[in-house]
Amino acid sequence: MPPIPSLRPSPKQATPRRVVPVPAARAIVDCAVYVDGHRLPGRYTHAAALDEVRERGEGFVWVGLHAPDERQMNSVAEVFGLHELMVEDAVHAHQRPKLEIFDDVLFLVLRTVNYVEHESISTAHEIVETGEIMIFVGRDFVVTVRHGDHSGLSGVRAAMDAQPQRLALGPTTVMHAIADHVVDTYLAVTDCVERDVDQLEEDVFSPHSNVAIEQIYLLKREIVELRKSVAPLAAPLQRLGQDSNIGVPKEIRRYMRDVQDHHIIVAERVSEFDEVLSTLVEAALAKVAVQQNTDMRKISAWVAIAAVPTMVAGIYGMNFEHMPELQWTYGYPAVVGGVVAVCAGLFVTFRRNNWL
Repeated sequence: MPPIPSLRPSPKQATPRRVVPVPAARAIVDCAVYVDGHRLPGRYTHAAALDEVRERGEGFVWVGLHAPDERQMNSVAEVFGLHELMVEDAVHAHQRPKLEIFDDVLFLVLRTVNYVEHESISTAHEIVETGEIMIFVGRDFVVTVRHGDHSGLSGVRAAMDAQPQRLALGPTTVMHAIADHVVDTYLAVTDCVERDVDQLEEDVFSPHSNVAIEQIYLLKREIVELRKSVAPLAAPLQRLGQDSNIGVPKEIRRYMRDVQDHHIIVAERVSEFDEVLSTLVEAALAKVAVQQNTDMRKISAWVAIAAVPTMVAGIYGMNFEHMPELQWTYGYPAVVGGVVAVCAGLFVTFRRNNWL
């Protein structure tokens, strides 16, 4: 009987899965052309928007993308002439805040933070979540790349659309608006985190309260993550506010110095939180040590009390024939009474010394 042919294809016959490239338009959240600070009506692709600006010889393009893949980012990079190292950073994310200059393009990386609402610090599992915003600023374009669901810029764009006099200053005003928005978010998050730190501090120093040290460690870990997002931004903001050789107009540098001042406030708050939590860890550990000493004293006191009847029972359990009071009628109650009296005396003594 001939063998039944298999319906399952052999490895040689299996056809490879075809990866369908997703167009860059799927990653573009918004694309607009601005001339004299006003947004031109109509919808543009990123390539058509740049062509429009360069044909006019004035204005700039603002393209916003959310979590593009490598193909999508390369498509945008080819149109705007972005360096491949910029593209790599924008796709893979997880970058420290930094400012780099590639030819005539400024590349600014910002870390965004978001406060995760929770009923109580004792039940929280996450307090701060982070994301990223990359900003590419050229002579006639701004490209923003976002990573993270909480890092939306629709509110920033709407606010800027309502202020054409600021947009007329050029693409760098968009960079300032985004940096200002991110740092303002830092301030809001630190206000919320401060409430958690205050609550935890109150719980630790309240009498008869049991605070799990794990919760202090959780908050300290979140503060460390917040510090890693905030602290490295100091150098880029300082350079944007003071360096006149990077192509940022004088008026924008003034605004960036204001952002820098707010950032300093945030950095000081985060450092203060870190110091307070370090103190709380030490206080909680000391509180645990004191509680353990108290427990050991109580255990030792009860062991001392229990040792008296144990010793007497051990002596009279040796079954010697000639032992005192064995033939005495009141021997048993006298021994029991003596044991009770000694134990009661020990109990009163330990109680007066706060061991019980």
